[in-house]
Amino acid sequence: MKTALLFLAIVFCCFSTLNAQQNDRDFWNHLRYGGGIGLSFGNGFFSGTLAPSAIYEFNNQFALGVGLNGTYNKQKDFYKSTILGGSLIGLFSPINEIQLSAEFEELRVNRRYESNLNLENDTYWSPALFVGAGYRSGNVTFGMRYDLLYDENKSVYANPWMPFVRFYF
Repeated sequence: MKTALLFLAIVFCCFSTLNAQQNDRDFWNHLRYGGGIGLSFGNGFFSGTLAPSAIYEFNNQFALGVGLNGTYNKQKDFYKSTILGGSLIGLFSPINEIQLSAEFEELRVNRRYESNLNLENDTYWSPALFVGAGYRSGNVTFGMRYDLLYDENKSVYANPWMPFVRFYF
C-alpha cells in the first residue's frame, strides 16, 4: 500500500510541476492517451482486461506516463480472480523507430478457489518492473519486455518475457 501511495504522489508531483511551468494548451498538446483491452475465453475459462493509460511527451525522445489495470479471470467450478492496480512508465526513443521502456507496475491480486482441493484463497500485492524494447511506427509500438521482479509463485503473468503492442493517440 505504501508503494502505491508513493507511486501516486510521484506521478501527481510530476504532472503538477509540468502544468505549472507550461501553459494549459501546450500541456494538452503533449498528452497522449492509449491502453489495452483483452479478452480470452474457451473451455470454461474467461478472462477480461481493461488497461487505460496516458503519457506526457517531453520531446521526440522522452515520455513519462501512468496507467490503470483491471482484470477478471474465471475458470468454471475452480477459480476466480480480480486484479486491480496501476503503473508508471518511462519511454525513450534514441531514434524514431526504436522505443526503449521501463515500467513499474503494482497489482492487487485477489484469488478465490471454488474446488475441493483445499486450496486457500489468496490476496496479495504483486510488483513488476519491466524493461523493454520495441519497433515504433506512428502511434503503434510492437516489442518485447522482461519483468526483473518476476516471481513464479506470485506473478500474474506466465513468465517474465512478454510481447507487447502499445497504442498512443
